[in-house]
Amino acid sequence: MRTFTIGGVRVGPGEQPRLMGVINGSPESFYPGSYSPPSSVRQVAEEQVKAGAAILDLGARSTAPGSPPITAAEEAVRMDTLLAELDGGGFVVSVDTSRPAVLEACLAHDIHMLNDIGGLADPALAARAGEAGLAACGMASFSTPGDACGVDATLAALALVAARATAAGIDRLVLDPGIGLWTPARTVEHDWALCCAFDRFTAFGHPVLAAVSRKTFLGELTGRPPEGRLAASLAVTASLLARGAHLVRTHDVAETADLLRVRGRLEVCP
Repeated sequence: MRTFTIGGVRVGPGEQPRLMGVINGSPESFYPGSYSPPSSVRQVAEEQVKAGAAILDLGARSTAPGSPPITAAEEAVRMDTLLAELDGGGFVVSVDTSRPAVLEACLAHDIHMLNDIGGLADPALAARAGEAGLAACGMASFSTPGDACGVDATLAALALVAARATAAGIDRLVLDPGIGLWTPARTVEHDWALCCAFDRFTAFGHPVLAAVSRKTFLGELTGRPPEGRLAASLAVTASLLARGAHLVRTHDVAETADLLRVRGRLEVCP
């Protein structure tokens, strides 16, 4: 499995797991407490880096089930406005979009990675990321985000994502198994199955992303709304790290950084 650098951040085997802090520029988000308007983005970014985020994942469109849609033009304007606040700050930035026009707007700024829940299924998006020399994080998807149901389908979709990356000239790839209720066919049991089989997703030779922060399957088990799912998020994250996750995407950087510190200390027990 390869270890590589994203904006100066080493990711992969031989490195400590890295944190990807969520900067949410979408007021329609399933977790309203995470929304950052443009006026606060720089401060949020600085706080997350100070708390332990190595990469900042910036998004401006909610992809949670039932979220109201916005146009690509509106998403591009939002991203352009948010990224302008971060320019010159020395941040390592991932952009969370599946739209080529939005990525094009983002490329006017200091960005280092594309985070695509569509699994690089759009050839234009993948090709532009490759041309720009970006790293990419691709979620397990055949034709629409999260349409792989179950462990075997997820493995097949991740193989397809890896092939798309190669075809597009993307040589630094992180794989995301896609935990979450992305389509009506998905259930919370699918999510638990992916968590239990997480170590199988490292077989492709690419670093693997754990992205479970405050998601619905945790609420179904605990009976808590997104605001009350921190403990559950940390518990599952700890399990996925033990199963081979190299990168953790989280709304809660400081708390997840504490988890990593404790885990690291326990790894050197005599």
